[in-house]
Amino acid sequence: MKFFFTCAETKEAIAEKNTLIKLYGQNKAENADIIVPIGGDGFLLKNLHDFHKLKIPFFGLNYGSVGFLMNSQSHENLETLVNNSQKTILNPLQMKATDKENKIFNSIAYNEVSIMRQTHQAAKINIKINDIERMNGLICDGVLVSTAAGSTAYNLSAHGSIIPLDSNLLALTPISAFRPRRWRGALLSEKTKINLEVTKSDSRPASITADHNEFRNIIKAEIHSSNNNSCILLFDNKHSMEERILKEQFYS
Repeated sequence: MKFFFTCAETKEAIAEKNTLIKLYGQNKAENADIIVPIGGDGFLLKNLHDFHKLKIPFFGLNYGSVGFLMNSQSHENLETLVNNSQKTILNPLQMKATDKENKIFNSIAYNEVSIMRQTHQAAKINIKINDIERMNGLICDGVLVSTAAGSTAYNLSAHGSIIPLDSNLLALTPISAFRPRRWRGALLSEKTKINLEVTKSDSRPASITADHNEFRNIIKAEIHSSNNNSCILLFDNKHSMEERILKEQFYS
C-alpha cells in the first residue's frame, strides 16, 4: 500500500509524520493509494481542497484539538487500519458569490458556506429556496449552509441541527438572529438551490466563507450540493462517522 503523508506545522504532527515515513515510506500524492493528513479538522479540510481531484481516499490522523473528521492516534498497523476502515463519501457545497463590483467567486466547501457581517452593523439577508423567496429581511450576524459532515461543527455551535450522513439533507442556520428572533433555520434536501441576497450592503457589508476561502463585500450568493468534487474519507471501523454523529446527538 502506497501512502502520502502530510502534516500540520506542529511538533507532534511533524514527529508523527517522520515516524510513519520511516515505517511505510513516502510517495507523491498522485502516485499514492491513500492520503494521510496528520493534524486537526482544519488541516484535513485544506487537504480535501488541495487533493480532491486525485480521487484518492483520505485517512486523517488526529493531532489537533477536536478532530471530529479524523481518526484517533493508534499504535496498530496502519495498513491493517486502512484495510478494515469504513468509507464515507463527502459531497461538497458549490458556491457562486458576487461582490459589489460584480466580481464572481466560485468555491467548494465540505463543511459549510457562511455569510457574516463585516462591521458592527448586523447584516440584512433575503433567502430564496429554489427561486421562491422564503424570508425577507433576516437581520442577523450571519447565516450558514452546512453539509451533513459539517453539521457538528460551526452549524452546531450556532444551534443548528445535527444531520445523519445518509439523510441527503443540508442545514440552513441563522447566526445570532435579531429578527425574526424565533427562526431557528431549516433542513433542506441536498437537491435544493439556496440563494442569499445581502441587502443594504453599502451600510451593512458582509463577507462569505466557504470552508477556509473568504471573499469580502458580497451582495449575493448561490449555493447547492455537488457530487463533482466528492471525496472519500476512511474511518477506523471502531469509530465510524455515523457513530460519531449519533454520539453528538446524545452528548450532555
